[in-house]
Amino acid sequence: MKKITYLLAAAAVFAACNSGNKGYTVTGTVEGAADGDTVYLQTVKGRQLVKLDSAVIANGTFTFEGTQDTAANRYITYKTAEKKGAMMMDFFLENGKINIKLTAGEGDSATGTASNDAYQEIRTQLAGLNSQMMAIYNSMSDTTLTDEQREAKGKEMEALQDKMIETTKAGINKNITNPVGVHLLKQNFYYLDVADLDPLMPQIPAAYENDEVIIKIKDNVEKMKATAVGQKFTDFEMQTPEGENVKLSDYVGKGKVVLVDFWASWCGPCRREMPNLVEAYAKYKNKNFEIVGVSLDQSGESWKEAIGKLNITWPQMSDLKYWNCEGAKLYAVSSIPHTVLIDGEGTIIARGLHGDELQQKLVEVIK
Repeated sequence: MKKITYLLAAAAVFAACNSGNKGYTVTGTVEGAADGDTVYLQTVKGRQLVKLDSAVIANGTFTFEGTQDTAANRYITYKTAEKKGAMMMDFFLENGKINIKLTAGEGDSATGTASNDAYQEIRTQLAGLNSQMMAIYNSMSDTTLTDEQREAKGKEMEALQDKMIETTKAGINKNITNPVGVHLLKQNFYYLDVADLDPLMPQIPAAYENDEVIIKIKDNVEKMKATAVGQKFTDFEMQTPEGENVKLSDYVGKGKVVLVDFWASWCGPCRREMPNLVEAYAKYKNKNFEIVGVSLDQSGESWKEAIGKLNITWPQMSDLKYWNCEGAKLYAVSSIPHTVLIDGEGTIIARGLHGDELQQKLVEVIK
């Protein structure tokens, strides 16, 4: 659920457009707040919110005033005097008159300036989809549901999740030349494949060319292009659990179809997917098929323990560098589990296959 709930939640991004020098006035209301309560203007540093300014609610409203050189993603936060619960929303702080509504539900809004109006359009669409998703999620607590009904609801949630991702992609494409699109790209690029990302790169405003996240995204795109379907595999070297050096090329390009599985012992989805790989390996290991596991573990002991508990019997390799795993970086892996399927000649024929999709592809390519 976090993936969906926080599609709009973000680290601070300093945008490229200058909104003038007349300054900003942020005026807003907080649902359920009382006169005398305090509202905070905050930014994100690392993983923490940091207070930049505060305003006391008077006559039902709060006001922030100042001058902003460039648009920047910021947060409005509110906590009751009793310290029970909190409300927050992000918006774009830029020069102009900004109107805020902070609510306890899905009705948050920030409007009045170009960036906020564009962002609000996307926020509203995502809020509506999220409401539908939460309604289905809550309905699944009904103990009278049959397995078939529960499975059907799960598929409905997956469809809504896909629609939320597509809505975010559309928002990025529509706004990539302004702060909103760049902001959304930085927060959601790991949902996009190379076909989505590559056309966006030349459209990013020049003001972001030294932005650390944008530099990372552009680098990832080049690596994604180099390891896309149709490309020859990229080799790398790591160590086996026994400490022996081994290369991907020791397995790939030698006539066997090879599935490279990027995973880690600490990754719940990886562990849940592992029975599917165990099944595939048992079915095809004697039919010119191999799996090579590439672990993003940090602890050798945890890695080895998971290999045993999960019934992994295929070759394994790791450099125990967590997300700095050299193999993962070469293949622009930003989430795990992630698979790369390579044919007997060493050409990449699929990426990101799991579950039934993987099984169906293996039926197709293994004769």
